Amino acid sequence: MNDIDIKGLESRIRYPSQPNGHLKDTVNRDFAHVLQKIRAKDSDIKFSKHAKNRMNTRKIDLSKGERDRLTLGFNRAQEKGVKDALILVGDKAFIASINNRTVITTVSNEQLKDNVFTNIDGAVIV
Repeated sequence: MNDIDIKGLESRIRYPSQPNGHLKDTVNRDFAHVLQKIRAKDSDIKFSKHAKNRMNTRKIDLSKGERDRLTLGFNRAQEKGVKDALILVGDKAFIASINNRTVITTVSNEQLKDNVFTNIDGAVIV
């Protein structure tokens, strides 16, 4: 059997030979990167399968600006403690679960007329 310096290996694993502080900087930078990814993921808006189908059948497209406004609507509703919201972005309406950051369904301008929205506790116009 080969003589293996177990203590030496443990020491190298625990304290890699890097200049003082370099390991700490690397860990902090990696942690910040991971945290940023988690925050970005949490802020992303999801669309339910139903909402995607409605958008396709009703030919509802979102521009980058409209998507940004929708995100703003989610954020404002969340700040006010709204759980389920109607978010109006121009001539488009979105029923959304704010806590899940998910659009449940969408309505175009034509369907907005003479419509009643139920099971919401807030509305945001952006």
